[in-house]
Amino acid sequence: MPTTALPFALDIPRTHPLRARAVNAAEVRAMLAALDGLSPGDWSLGTACEGWTVRDVVSHVVGQYEELVRPWLLIGRALLGRRRHPRLSPLDAHNQCQVDARRSVPPHELVGLLSRFGPQGIRAARRMPVGVRRRIPLSPLFPESKELAENSMDYLARVLITRDTWMHRVDICDATGRELVLHEHDKEVVGQVLLDLALDWSGPPVFLDLSGPAGGRWMLGRGTPAVVVQADAVTLMRHLSGRPPLGGIGCEGDPVGTAAVMAARVPF
Repeated sequence: MPTTALPFALDIPRTHPLRARAVNAAEVRAMLAALDGLSPGDWSLGTACEGWTVRDVVSHVVGQYEELVRPWLLIGRALLGRRRHPRLSPLDAHNQCQVDARRSVPPHELVGLLSRFGPQGIRAARRMPVGVRRRIPLSPLFPESKELAENSMDYLARVLITRDTWMHRVDICDATGRELVLHEHDKEVVGQVLLDLALDWSGPPVFLDLSGPAGGRWMLGRGTPAVVVQADAVTLMRHLSGRPPLGGIGCEGDPVGTAAVMAARVPF
């Protein structure tokens, strides 16, 4: 149990727009580095994303940045997805259309497209004033967005796309056995996840003791901790995304609080 005051996850500041662009650019570079040197067989390996191979995951990531450059594709794929994949949620159907759009594109071309659309997408988001992005809701296209910490294009461009790319880099490394290389910007991604977790937290106070280069120590909720959680930071991120943790998450303390931690999820 900590004996000194710890920062509260709820007090983690939302990433500043300038910092968000730098973090997003760093994550695109990290993703490209993770893709460098994949063998032909790696691209067909299954991932933690149900039904998606490594190739599918990269197609989806390419589509995310492409839609920042060409926003009409975002709308078109959202509408097409509802017709083509009616059994999926609107967001999942849209994402599947991103994958469908590049079924015939060779893997090396997908890497080239990411190296092109990643920086272009970041620049396109920068050109739209933050105030304008904040006034554009995502929920008309994706009703699930009402459950996000912020239902806005700004939140998508500033937080979610980076987070999504980061988690898919983890997926690719998990699937291929490549080392997950962590950098300074990974801490920012983890911090924003913890902020969103704290914003929606209704359980008892929890002490988070997260190890690894992206880790740290935070309080979830205020008051005397009822639960102590010890885990690698990436392991906890996998868990919060709904993926298999691929590592231990140690919880000690109140059973109700422990159950709340194990049931917690954050949109990725």
